[in-house]
Amino acid sequence: MKTHLQPANPNEQSDTLLVFLPGAYLKPDEFEREGFIAAVRERHLAADALLVDADVSYYYEQTLSERLHTEVIEPQRARGYKSIWLVGISIGGFGALIHELARPGSVDGIVALAPYLGRRVLGAEIRKAGGLRAWQAPTGPQADEEPDRKLWPFFQQYLDAKPSKNLPPLYLGFGLDDRFASNHKLLADALPPGRVFTIEGGHDWPQWRQLWRNVLDVLPLPAIGRSRQPATQPAAAAPQPTRATPWAIAA
Repeated sequence: MKTHLQPANPNEQSDTLLVFLPGAYLKPDEFEREGFIAAVRERHLAADALLVDADVSYYYEQTLSERLHTEVIEPQRARGYKSIWLVGISIGGFGALIHELARPGSVDGIVALAPYLGRRVLGAEIRKAGGLRAWQAPTGPQADEEPDRKLWPFFQQYLDAKPSKNLPPLYLGFGLDDRFASNHKLLADALPPGRVFTIEGGHDWPQWRQLWRNVLDVLPLPAIGRSRQPATQPAAAAPQPTRATPWAIAA
């Protein structure tokens, strides 16, 4: 995989690395064009950014998880990064999640913005059962080996009162009119309200850009210097994040 590093400080490496996975047919440099890297710098965060050219063909060939681990995660750990977060948009969010399925505990956190979460038929089955809290994953041989069959049981781990320490914190953001929103709401119900962010609109950069800024304001990332400093943009100039809460999710 081709990668491009954007350091927080050109003179030294940070301990934290944000690995950005683009959506289908999107280019990794679009994260820079759309202000994702600028948002990190505005907040004076001591986190380097790595833009990854994760081609959509890797998903079709089901090689994404292995390539991401051997060509990105392991080499960056070897370079000395102590904390690695995956940040994925659309199918890139799906990639971050299925990587965690394949390599549990190999990253320290995940941000999934408008992620593809698998086929709608599985989501419909979960909704019919009463949601992720009530749904029982089928046992025995399955009709196929598609990764989304393992994804929903994985999400149920976030419902545990005391999740495993190896389970990375998961932050979810999506537009309320996103074409995948029905599945997003199912996942949102498994996460703490403070880790779920919603916004008006659909599946496009304006929504992803604002969601990233909203999520970034609360991510437990180190700051340059002793304390985390606020973004240079005045708070009043930016719309407040709309966080999904149980009543909003059920609506």
